[in-house]
Amino acid sequence: MKIFLDTAEIEEIKFAASLGVIDGVTTNPSLIKQAVDRRGGSINMEEYIREILRASPGPVSLEVISVSYERMVEEARRLYEKFAGYGEVVIKIPICPSLDGENNIYDGLRAIRTLSDFGIPVNATLVMTPEQALLAAKAGAAYVSPFAGRIDDYLRDKVGMRRGKDYKKEDYYDFELMGALEAEKLSRVISSLELDSLAEAYLDERVRSAAALANDSGIYSGVDLVRSIMQIFANYGFKTEVIASSMRNARQVREVAELGVHIATIPFYVLKEMLLHHKTIEGINAFVKDVVEPYRKIFG
Repeated sequence: MKIFLDTAEIEEIKFAASLGVIDGVTTNPSLIKQAVDRRGGSINMEEYIREILRASPGPVSLEVISVSYERMVEEARRLYEKFAGYGEVVIKIPICPSLDGENNIYDGLRAIRTLSDFGIPVNATLVMTPEQALLAAKAGAAYVSPFAGRIDDYLRDKVGMRRGKDYKKEDYYDFELMGALEAEKLSRVISSLELDSLAEAYLDERVRSAAALANDSGIYSGVDLVRSIMQIFANYGFKTEVIASSMRNARQVREVAELGVHIATIPFYVLKEMLLHHKTIEGINAFVKDVVEPYRKIFG
């Protein structure tokens, strides 16, 4: 599995690249904003992006800022022409750039197709369903980015948990436990009803509500979203690579690696979490304490 660093912080990119553990970088307007804000708003943006490209050992995803087909294609070509000479540029296009669910619904797919025909690699971003990923692959996207962490957030919010109070962004979402709780609740709901037929039970709104509580149209977690996309792509031999995105913790990274995902893009703090374990720290303290003088002399 390749690892991309999800950041626009040049210091993080350079350090992670020096460790030899990252294969590329993903950015977005929010990450760019954070980098600019940390520098007090004073930044030469073009030079800064060139520096990111020079520091990255592989592809760097840069995102357009508009939502219409024409503007996205224009911005994508401009980004590619400005920066492709400094590294491996990939253009992020939102799979569905509609702001209201009514307009511009298909503009992302149109832009993906056009840019792919131009030979510009596209990363279809903000993918939240396997259906969106399927359409992006058929349109010619080089990469699709399912937002696993955001799906976990959505599912927790759906059952009444509140981010910042009941869970933190970096907390692992135990979807197996939630699935068991959903099944138990569904069983209790069915048991409390006096239904005369399977059809009546199937159509009962209380039953259907309980059955849908802990999933998003049959997707039970962000990892499950990645699994479904990987399965669909394998079924039909799509060459589009899957970037497991919005990774929130080390366990989530492990689980998408177990699926065989092509790429996981992770924030810097998750890279640190992947290294730490209290038993490792306990062990190194014991080893250091137990060094005897004859052994120490070998290192002279």
